[in-house]
Amino acid sequence: MMIVVSAVIGTVVVVAARPRTAPPPAAPVVVTPSKTPLPAKYVVLTFDDGPDPAYTPKVLEVLKKYDATATFFEVGKNVAKHPELTKAIHAAGHSIQNHTWAHQDLRHQTASAFRQQVQSTDEAIRAAGGVVPTCLRPPYGGVSATVRQRAKALGKELVLWTIDSRDWSKPGSPAIVQRVLTGVRNGSVILLHDGGGNRSQTVAALPQILATLKAQGYGFRTLTC
Repeated sequence: MMIVVSAVIGTVVVVAARPRTAPPPAAPVVVTPSKTPLPAKYVVLTFDDGPDPAYTPKVLEVLKKYDATATFFEVGKNVAKHPELTKAIHAAGHSIQNHTWAHQDLRHQTASAFRQQVQSTDEAIRAAGGVVPTCLRPPYGGVSATVRQRAKALGKELVLWTIDSRDWSKPGSPAIVQRVLTGVRNGSVILLHDGGGNRSQTVAALPQILATLKAQGYGFRTLTC
């Protein structure tokens, strides 16, 4: 079962299905693009689990070199430790969204713990970057009916991905490149990581990914829900 993304009248419709832990599928999520012109052919780069002082600046440097924008799903406790990185991400024109406070599986949280995971992250991002996230990426792709209901009550749309690079498994930069580029298509949402561990392979893979995508005529979009 695949995750499907399609472009409909300037809107990205993300139909989330089987993430890597295979929870029940998420309901369709309508992601409204930013106000900049929509490229005729585009992908959405996303980076999870940061910000990280060792790898986030390197990711930002590569993105700048290739004139690419991305969406960063940030962990709140990392934002609180490194607010200057969140500020730098925002200043560079990227989108900053919510990936919970401590990367907890939201399917296993009480209602109050769920709110804390999401709202504390919102506040940390607002304090550091001056924006409040509207998208929520549940850690591990963990989605259930309760997660959907609680996210909606907090004004959040759930966003997963269509291409999982599995860079977290450290398979080597050539494997990360291959996983991203194999099957890429217009509107693909690509999952990468700038935090949560050693991401040197991701940083090493990124220039080839971006250069190839640009050579194939792709532009880059960010997400706001």
